Amino acid sequence: MQYLALIYSVEGLESEYEGDMMADYAAFSAAITEAGVMVGGEALMPTSTASSITVRNGKTTVTDGPFAETKEILGGYYLLECKDLDEAIKWAAQIPTAKYGTVEVRPIMVFDQ
Repeated sequence: MQYLALIYSVEGLESEYEGDMMADYAAFSAAITEAGVMVGGEALMPTSTASSITVRNGKTTVTDGPFAETKEILGGYYLLECKDLDEAIKWAAQIPTAKYGTVEVRPIMVFDQ
């Protein structure tokens, strides 16, 4: 089953951990790749580059910035292939940002074809 690990932290905080954090992320990515768990994953650009789109009564509105202003922002994600939620949580707990931010794990919904 696939799980999305959403990585949240205070924007800019990663610069305090940049040297060690980048090495930690490289090691984590190598470990999940070697274990056959990694399906994909990417870091996201800062929220200053975000656009939020809504369509109401046929009218499209584009707003600069993220949908909601919060202390922690979505900074990236990993898509994991795990046997169950327990395994996904085990891997997500090893994501370096979990030490100072939050990692949310959600199963991917599968629609019958």
